[in-house]
Amino acid sequence: MKKALITGITGQDGSYLAELLLSKGYQVDGIIRRASTFNTQRLAHVYVDPHIPKARLRLHYGDLSDPGLMTEVMYNIKPDEVYHLGAQSHVRISFDMPEYTSDITGLGTTRLLEAIRRSGIKTRFYQASSSEMFGGAHPPQNETTAFRPRSPYAIAKVYSYWMTVNYREGYKIHASNGILFNHESPRRGEVFVTRKITRAIANILAGKENKLYLGNVDAKRDWGFAPEFVQAMWLMLQQEKPDDYVVGTGTSHSVRDFLKNSFEYAGIEIEWKGKGSNEKAIVKSCSSAHQGRLRPGQVLIEIDPKYYRPTEVDHLQADIRKAKKQLGWQPKVLFDDLVKVMMDFDMLGAGLQPPGEGIKILSKKDFGWTNHATTLQQQIQESHG
Repeated sequence: MKKALITGITGQDGSYLAELLLSKGYQVDGIIRRASTFNTQRLAHVYVDPHIPKARLRLHYGDLSDPGLMTEVMYNIKPDEVYHLGAQSHVRISFDMPEYTSDITGLGTTRLLEAIRRSGIKTRFYQASSSEMFGGAHPPQNETTAFRPRSPYAIAKVYSYWMTVNYREGYKIHASNGILFNHESPRRGEVFVTRKITRAIANILAGKENKLYLGNVDAKRDWGFAPEFVQAMWLMLQQEKPDDYVVGTGTSHSVRDFLKNSFEYAGIEIEWKGKGSNEKAIVKSCSSAHQGRLRPGQVLIEIDPKYYRPTEVDHLQADIRKAKKQLGWQPKVLFDDLVKVMMDFDMLGAGLQPPGEGIKILSKKDFGWTNHATTLQQQIQESHG
């Protein structure tokens, strides 16, 4: 069987990629950071005790700051494919931790590529590059768009991108960059804006929170569904020749749009009042199911300047013609569907009964290799019971 090594396996993308590769018969090895608390929740449904014969998922303690350990891992595992997803991946936090972000997100890639070179193994390497590298470049952005990074995170990713190209050209390593635009899911970290929104709405409806605080609600992003993006990663490493690909949906929406759709799906119409940092979103109307808890004029969203970035990226939108043509990849879950899937899960997590359209979307669009469809269906049935 093929062997794959994943850095960042405990993250959103890493967990989906592990599921995908296991469904294809791979042995999957993942590097995780040592912590005093469990940090493998996203893998719990696919984890098998390594003492069980033929267990195909193995986890190894390691850190991208340790070059010796990276080389040792390569020697011992000898993977056919390496998926480098590990990073300090929160853009806003990268302004607060620029040195750490540069070390892990930037130099961590060099350490991994050098481990491949020194070990001499014949493997294929995937680098998780980011749409944030385009920064201030005019949309839509594609593989030939010049990078204009506007955060320590984006700068570190640009460094990793060119290091990947350099090792591809200098050492003939099968190394590809996936320039991924924003991709979300029910497994998205709770500090990222989309999950922050859907989780807060569910908690407001459940009486666990009163309001949501956000920064720039006019930033526009190309939002897609994370399980589809890991399929694109896999496709890149199946190509005869390595290359670089932009992956997204080709559409763009603002944070304000995401808020509007999420609230409306939950049965709430919001209205914006004020300007700038004094802007607020209030309840304009709501379904009868929420009238005992919410009232017209109630403030649900406030702007907090501490969430502003020192340098903002205004508009990202992918031009995915190359991925469509060369990989045969294109997205099935677009913006409206993504909102419904994420809202369904967070409403269930808050003990509420969701509209349930998310489960229909996942069932119709062939994501049976994830645990989502089964889990969501069971939870909805239990909530009805």
